[in-house]
Amino acid sequence: QVQLVESGGGLVQAGDSLRLSCAASGGTFSTYGMGWFSQAAGKEREFVAAISPGNIFREYKDAVKVRFTISRDNAKNTVYLQMNSLKPEDTAVYYCAGGRGYRGTVNGNYNYWGQGTQVTVSS
Repeated sequence: QVQLVESGGGLVQAGDSLRLSCAASGGTFSTYGMGWFSQAAGKEREFVAAISPGNIFREYKDAVKVRFTISRDNAKNTVYLQMNSLKPEDTAVYYCAGGRGYRGTVNGNYNYWGQGTQVTVSS
C-alpha cells in the first residue's frame, strides 16, 4: 500500500515562499505520476500541478504557472511544490496524490492521497 505524507505548510504573509514536500513509501515511486491539489474552505478540491514519473513533463494550473514549481527526487521518494510570491487566494489545504504513470489534472485519476497540509497566506 502506497502512503503519502505531506509537510511544509504553515502561516505566511503575502509575497512569501513555502516549499511543500510529499514523502512516498510502499511502492515504486519512480513509476508514479505525482500531483498537487488544493482545497480551500467550502470549495472543491482542484488541480495545482502534476509531474510525470521521469521528471520530464510538468503541468500547472494557470493561476500558479509562473509562481509554483513542481519537482521530484526519485532517489528520495519525494515530490516537492515550491510556492513563491504567495497570495491570500492560495490559502488552502494542499494534498499530494500519486498513481502509476502520468495522471494529469483530474483528481479522480489518482489512486493515492496524502492527508494534506494547511497553507495560510495573510494579506
